[in-house]
Amino acid sequence: MVDNASMGLVFEELIRKFAEISNETACEHLTPREVIRLMVNLLFIEDDDVLTPGNAVVRTIYDPTAGTGGMLSVASEHLQQHNPQARLTMYGQELNDESYAICKADMLIKGQDVANIVAGNTLSDDGHARRKFDYMLSNPPFGVEWKKVEKAVRQEHEQKGFDGRFGPGLPRVSDGSMLFLMHLLSKMRPAQDGGSRFGIVLNGSPLFTGGAGSGESEIRRYVLENDLVEAIIGLPTDMFYNTGIATYVWILSNRKPAARRGYVQLIDASGFWQKMRKSLGSKRKEMSDAHIATVTRLFGDFTEAEWITVFDAAGQPVGEPRLVTESDTPPTAPEGGRLKRVPVARIFRNEEFGYTTLTVERPLRDEAGNAVLGLKGKQKGKPQPDSALRDTENVPLTEDIGEYFRREVLPHAPDAWIDEDKSKVGYEIPFNRHFYVFEPPRSLHAIDEDLKAVSANIMRMLGELAE
Repeated sequence: MVDNASMGLVFEELIRKFAEISNETACEHLTPREVIRLMVNLLFIEDDDVLTPGNAVVRTIYDPTAGTGGMLSVASEHLQQHNPQARLTMYGQELNDESYAICKADMLIKGQDVANIVAGNTLSDDGHARRKFDYMLSNPPFGVEWKKVEKAVRQEHEQKGFDGRFGPGLPRVSDGSMLFLMHLLSKMRPAQDGGSRFGIVLNGSPLFTGGAGSGESEIRRYVLENDLVEAIIGLPTDMFYNTGIATYVWILSNRKPAARRGYVQLIDASGFWQKMRKSLGSKRKEMSDAHIATVTRLFGDFTEAEWITVFDAAGQPVGEPRLVTESDTPPTAPEGGRLKRVPVARIFRNEEFGYTTLTVERPLRDEAGNAVLGLKGKQKGKPQPDSALRDTENVPLTEDIGEYFRREVLPHAPDAWIDEDKSKVGYEIPFNRHFYVFEPPRSLHAIDEDLKAVSANIMRMLGELAE
């Protein structure tokens, strides 16, 4: 006799195998197993009470883009391996009818309540209204417009505000992935009731798209100012079956451990991959168990880390690069050699991602060069701005605006001033910039010497041909 859990694993493995064979359509709804395992690891690693064997805890998990139920299944499998006494009740919603049917069948075999899996569009028709969950996972579609549900979403945003799901703001219609982020935020259990943690896969756009005051910036502002972002992990490219673009896993929680409060951890796992024996659609790379374990450890330890490569005096690498964390002793450079440091994990204060966009005005001048003054109302006697000379400056929230203005603007435009009414606070997360390492180019002398050597070698070979 085979129990429900084992039967569910067999069923899920069949789903995965057939999805790989017919990846033209099925894999569009399939998240790679190693990505799910990484997300599940990050979801549970800080919760000792759930993972400790013998604790008969009951928790809920939800996926608003459930597909065939892969994320829910892997989460359940992970918990059963660590604590067989734990019970994970699964909830989900799925738009695609075929995926919904498969997911429902999988839940039935696993002994779950199939009524917890709902059909329909999550954004326009919330199938689990008023429910809150302990854990959530989602891999929403990348770069897909939400024009079909725009009316319903805008109506909820305008009429309900923060009492609805989309209070912080609305992203541009061309990409609805951040709507799913806000949907998950609305499903978080209040912190006083135990709180929630969720992981969501997003492309690079939500990190930086939109200037101060835009919908995207306001959503980032909401999650950062409310200290909800624990970590963002950059995945390798070519990891998904239907796209080769860069993707990121966001981990958000309203029950951060004390050490994480006020901070965001960025982990660049783009180099943590191995080549697949056979490509599946756009998927050419996969993360090994060792890669997943390393990223999980960096997150669990809440540490900064970097790859360190040792070079000898001749500029040749000595041994393999080492991953060094804050608690490790870094290697030393040999005499005449050097160390190359490439960051892998970095920790920032929430406010380091914020900035104020200032509108800098300069006076309109008449033909004689005198500033034109206002004649009526509040503008009476004040210099009038010249729209042709108007400019903007982005000042980090960690800097004093007045000091920045005196240092960066007034030396070049002594007559400039800030229009305070137009100042806006924005947030962006320039992920790649924080991991960029500048490599100085070779000196012109060294390049010139190489060219001379190559030219001399060519002339020598021509001379040999002429003999």
